[in-house]
Amino acid sequence: MDEQITLVIDEELSYWDTHRFMLLIIATLIISVVLVSVSIFMYNVSGAAQLDLSRPDYKSVSDKVIRTDTVTDYSAYGPVTKSTVNDFTTIYDKQAQKAKTVDAFNGDPLNPEVLEFSDPTITSEQ
Repeated sequence: MDEQITLVIDEELSYWDTHRFMLLIIATLIISVVLVSVSIFMYNVSGAAQLDLSRPDYKSVSDKVIRTDTVTDYSAYGPVTKSTVNDFTTIYDKQAQKAKTVDAFNGDPLNPEVLEFSDPTITSEQ
């Protein structure tokens, strides 16, 4: 009963077995950098970067954009009363009606003319 059982493992672990976790982390980082690089490349190539006026490069230009839309801003702060709910509902219904009139099955449903977006570079003076 006083026997001691000792287990002797003579198997040496390979380099890949000992560093498996670190290699997994490095591979994950490489894959994430590649995917982020592809997404940034697509963002720039697709033209979405030029439309994003919130970018720091466009801060000097964003205040010069002539806004011709009649959408009024609605404050996110303040008391919720019957009149504020009615005001919001009126504004929302007007914009929702514009969205419902767009024919999604025509040739170009995202055309700015169809969506009633105005071109900020064209002024009414021209």
